[in-house]
Amino acid sequence: MLSVFDISSPGQASGGKTSLDFNQGVEATMRLCRIRRKSTLLFLFLMAISKVWGQAGPPFQTDDPTPVDLGHYEAYIFGTVDGTPAELDPTGPAFEFNWGAIPNIQLHAILPFGAVLPSNNPVYLPGGVGPNAFGLTDMELGFKYGFIKQTKHRPQIGSFTMFELPTGSYSKGLGVGHAWYKLPIWVEKEFGPWSLVGGLGYTVVPQKQYRNYLYGGYLVKRVVSEKLELSAEVFSHAREGFAAAQTQASTLIDAGGYYHFKSPGLQLLFAYGHSIAGQTENYGYLGLYKTWGKDRGPAGKAATDAMLWNRRNRSGYGSEYGAGFD
Repeated sequence: MLSVFDISSPGQASGGKTSLDFNQGVEATMRLCRIRRKSTLLFLFLMAISKVWGQAGPPFQTDDPTPVDLGHYEAYIFGTVDGTPAELDPTGPAFEFNWGAIPNIQLHAILPFGAVLPSNNPVYLPGGVGPNAFGLTDMELGFKYGFIKQTKHRPQIGSFTMFELPTGSYSKGLGVGHAWYKLPIWVEKEFGPWSLVGGLGYTVVPQKQYRNYLYGGYLVKRVVSEKLELSAEVFSHAREGFAAAQTQASTLIDAGGYYHFKSPGLQLLFAYGHSIAGQTENYGYLGLYKTWGKDRGPAGKAATDAMLWNRRNRSGYGSEYGAGFD
């Protein structure tokens, strides 16, 4: 008995589609439907959490283009974990400091301690090999420059150039052994209560067994209450080389947020993510954040809360275009 998929199309005798072509067309249509369904679910997930302030950066991998305001400071103590089946690379304790030293320019430094835990699984050769080690890893210096301020009709745009200094031991796998660089551009736009943050960067690593690679991310956020904000991002990177844990490209969805303590400017930052495409990868962040400083503008108002201050002052506009909680 013939099935419906055995019946030739009317054009078969004249060189038209065969039943094989028909089957392939059905399979392609089904694959397209599955992709559209997944894309729709991802879109709805992002939109559902996105009645937002647009501050990115820690605890997420996507950053924002807005420097710390002049005369203000940020300090973090944190730990992270980023791993693949080839290697696990936890970091902590790590210490970050940001300073609004010049109008529209933020100076940045991270002093990290961490570990390298290769799997030594021959499946991932030549990556993921070597002994476990713990110690100082490569120190990070950088500056963020907000060169276009957000207005009602244009986004905030800025760069965040970072220099990774070879302070970690290359022989133990704790450092690259040469200075390396991150060169991203980040964009942010707010639409009333909505805010979108995203960008693209390029990492330059002049060392054997490492690769230069592209990376990028997109983040949305929602204020749940006066004490809690939740966010999610999609972050993707190309393969980073066999000496890194990320031996192949990967795309992750990370979710987390910020808990505001009673102490002004003090927050708990947390995030966790897992790959949805490419190499299996996990990402996690847990840290404490503190901001302080005095406004040098006409109002003379001190910053008492990182997210509130950032959104209403650091972008160069008031609550008319920001989230606004007046």
